[in-house]
Amino acid sequence: MIPESHPLQQLFLDVVGRHYAEEIGLRNPQLVGYVAHLLAEFCDVEQLFKIRNMGGRPLDDVGEMLMESNPVFGPAPSFDRERQVRKHIGDYTLFFTGMFPESINQFRLHRQRLENFVDWMKAGKESYYIVSKFEHFEYAKVAPLFASLSEHFEQCVYGLNRVKNELQEMQHPIMRRTHEILM
Repeated sequence: MIPESHPLQQLFLDVVGRHYAEEIGLRNPQLVGYVAHLLAEFCDVEQLFKIRNMGGRPLDDVGEMLMESNPVFGPAPSFDRERQVRKHIGDYTLFFTGMFPESINQFRLHRQRLENFVDWMKAGKESYYIVSKFEHFEYAKVAPLFASLSEHFEQCVYGLNRVKNELQEMQHPIMRRTHEILM
């Protein structure tokens, strides 16, 4: 995990905070901090694919993750496991729909997948909503954050797309300079 003091954390916090505030009007520091931390966390591919099925295979199919999260008809042994997997589904779908929306269709073309039948936006929004309903004991303090992530899921995706564009411009200083001259 990348420590909170790492410059990458601060970069993501600044960029996410600016785009969320200026372009979509989200000025919730807890929400901005969560999304910025998510970007830093998912720089580690192990974190991106940390949910595993009962056989230990990492899950990269949102449909399989949804099945894995079911404590009644699926393999989830507890409601805590449901919360863990649902939180990851929210994070995973937010990350990919915001940062790499073009890759979602590539996933679907790659092979026969359960997620071919899944609306990623709906799955992410619904998953954060379910996580927000775990509002007792150790989860009481963070439940409102997940309710906010669910409520503003589409705006968070759009804001991340703007973050992605800025990060791409940072990689290509000539394009950024050209854009500045034209403006």
